[in-house]
Amino acid sequence: MDYASLPRDIFSGCWNTGHCQGIAVDTKRGFVYYSFTTALVKTDLSGRLIGSVGGLLGHLGCIAFNAEDGRLYGSLEYKNDAIGRGILNMLGSDAQLQDAFYMAVFDVDRIDRAGMDACTDGVMTAVYLKEVVDDFTAEAENGGKPVRHRLGCSGIDGTTFGPLPGSADGKRYLFVAYGVYSDEERTDNDHQVLLCYDISDWTRWAKPLSQSAMHTSGPAAPDHKFFVFTGNTTYGVQNLEYDAFTGCFLMAVYRGRKPQYPNRPMYIVDGSKAPVKAVLRGVEPEQAGETLSLLEKGLPHDSGVWGWDFPLGSTGLCALGGGYYYVSHDGKGDDGYYTHVKLYKWDGVSPLAPAE
Repeated sequence: MDYASLPRDIFSGCWNTGHCQGIAVDTKRGFVYYSFTTALVKTDLSGRLIGSVGGLLGHLGCIAFNAEDGRLYGSLEYKNDAIGRGILNMLGSDAQLQDAFYMAVFDVDRIDRAGMDACTDGVMTAVYLKEVVDDFTAEAENGGKPVRHRLGCSGIDGTTFGPLPGSADGKRYLFVAYGVYSDEERTDNDHQVLLCYDISDWTRWAKPLSQSAMHTSGPAAPDHKFFVFTGNTTYGVQNLEYDAFTGCFLMAVYRGRKPQYPNRPMYIVDGSKAPVKAVLRGVEPEQAGETLSLLEKGLPHDSGVWGWDFPLGSTGLCALGGGYYYVSHDGKGDDGYYTHVKLYKWDGVSPLAPAE
């Protein structure tokens, strides 16, 4: 495909369902998908609306299109914290929801009109992620005192498909990144946590979702749980994107606040390096985990953390192929939230630059 010929700017239209959380593109069929917090929107490459799916009372975050099964996957979280309560307040809902985390799976071929309902129109199923629930609800110890939310887990957000780092077998897995609470007093929240799932048999787990009686159908554990040391960030990886052109995983984040770390808005995992079992810095009691390596390019730091000052991507980042990307430029106007999806190209310096 001639990615250089793709539109330079695609406008999403305006939505009153929360700001843009992620984008995904089906380049073969010419569709763009947008997560607007409690709704999924589908347009063509000119920005013409094809359909939308609402009715969600939780936070739909980063999304990823899986070309192998033609379905769209997105992180979906229900939680009784500031974010969860804020969503219900925005929707004017008094619903009482349990803490639960899912991978939402959308049958995008059925999205053909505006105003479809995620739970009643047969367009979405969900897979329960027990590992996330366990870490979110657990108490741990840090600095000799009890703390809530093991590893600082605030839920999930970044989502992508890609190979196991260091592997050449071509098999693709689903990766989903933890949200991580910003807490400058803790030391156990300085890793990005990436869960990795083989979804080849997920049809047995995926079920329609009732938000009044949420199911717990899903795998008991991920196939891998990877740790990437970056220093603490504010709510973890917002958008996670595997790029076959570079063989790397891009992680767009909200900057952290701990002064001993670089607090960049983007970190990149070197996909050519296999995971290494190592003791996890700052985690108590001491434990080892599968650690991944940051790409040693961009900007170095005394902490050993390499990062990038690319300021975009946290509200949408999609690798298209051939070094081209679509990046969300989100905003809010009188008619609601919107994004302009703009074409970028890898330059290895910024690391992305607007396509000319």
